[in-house]
Parts: sequence; structure tokens; C-alpha cells
Amino acid sequence: MPVPADMARLIGLPPVLDANTRLLVLGSFPGVASLRAQCYYGHPQNQFWKILGALWSLDLMRASDAERQAAALHHRLGIWDVYAACEREGSLDTAIRAAELNDLAGLRQRCPQLQAIAHNGGESFKHARHTQALGLPVHRLPSTSPANASWSFERKRAAWAEVFRGAGVAPSP
Repeated sequence: MPVPADMARLIGLPPVLDANTRLLVLGSFPGVASLRAQCYYGHPQNQFWKILGALWSLDLMRASDAERQAAALHHRLGIWDVYAACEREGSLDTAIRAAELNDLAGLRQRCPQLQAIAHNGGESFKHARHTQALGLPVHRLPSTSPANASWSFERKRAAWAEVFRGAGVAPSP
């Protein structure tokens, strides 16, 4: 499908990670609400922060973006996307065109304590071959997007909890 000539090139968000990051969650590319707010998972119906809050017993839904990022780093969780830039109308992954990958190969140098990669949804997981090349466990998590209504919150939370516990970024039940 050709891309309209007037479609703007969108630039993603910088990574939230550091040398202590044990688990990196990779989304595909920020939606319109997230780009507008310049924060990861900024759509109010996205369940990402609600799931993390449930896993860590924190109220992240009322937290500022800086507080959310600090909580993620405190729990040794990194957040990034597989795409650095793309062309897209709206927020759906299916509308992504002319995507440019982030430097996933450099993750081991940036995050020497990295234990695993978790892809948030199917579009991100399409690039698992790049993350598998790092020699770490790679997981496919159910998307936290409001477009993924076929999974209940509790079912998503349970799937995320298993991966987070395995990487040591969430307490055991």
C-alpha cells in the first residue's frame, strides 16, 4: 500500500533504561496520544501503567510521567519501542509504514544487566529475531493497547506477572 506523499514522518520517544535495567519492554511505536504527551503509553485506556501498578502495588495511573519512569527504573524495567520513526495516520500498528528500527543490537552495551526482552504485542514481536540475536530470553506479551480487547485485564496482568517475576522485576505472589 503506497504512503500518501503528504504523510509526515513521526519520530519516536527516547528510551527509558539505564545500566541497571534487567527487563526491557519493547512496544511498536507510540500512539498519537503518547506522542502528543511525549510519554510512553499515554493513552488513558492503555493498560500498561495499570498492569505495572498492580504488579508493584503502586498507583501509577495518577502519577506523572516522571514518576512513572522513575518507578520503572527503580524496579529495573526499561521501556522502548522497536521503531525509531515511521509514517502513520492514527495510532494503529497496522497503519505503520516506512518504519525505521531502533538500535536494538546495542542494548547489551547500554544495559549490561539485561536479563530478558519482552515484546508488548504482535507488531513489536515481528522483530523478535533482532532481540533474539542478543542471546537473551525473548517473550511475547499480550498488548496493553485498548485495541486488544480480547484479553481481560486480569489475563493480561497474569501473563505480564509471569515474565516480570522471571526477570526479577516483580515480587513473587
